[in-house]
Amino acid sequence: METRINIKKVEPAAYEAMYGLEKYLSGTNINPILLELIKMRASQINGCAFCLNIHSIDARKIGETEQRLYLLNAWRETTLFTEEEKAVLALTEEVTLISSHVSDATYSNASKFFNEQDLAQVIMSIITINAWNRIAIATKLMVD
Repeated sequence: METRINIKKVEPAAYEAMYGLEKYLSGTNINPILLELIKMRASQINGCAFCLNIHSIDARKIGETEQRLYLLNAWRETTLFTEEEKAVLALTEEVTLISSHVSDATYSNASKFFNEQDLAQVIMSIITINAWNRIAIATKLMVD
């Protein structure tokens, strides 16, 4: 597989705008492990090897376990994830698979764990990783 266009090089202002959003989200009150679970789950759904590689490394660096990473795509079938994590993973799946829309039940469940600002940040985190997935997939970024 051959890498296509390098957006960071060809359109640095656009890339930096995306990166600015990523930097903002990393400075929020959202638990860093939760942010990595969002990134991993959306990347699994989208089939983004580049992002899965990066975020599995990042997740382990901040204390995420191998077992939870291996079972992330089957999170409903295990007791390893908290109710808050399950609510966010459900929201991640529905935002990522947006053609079926985000159900009121999923949104309501997630809102039990977060105030409006934090919930907005969670949603923006889901949207951001989906954008990164699309950049990586469209440009065929390679896993080194």
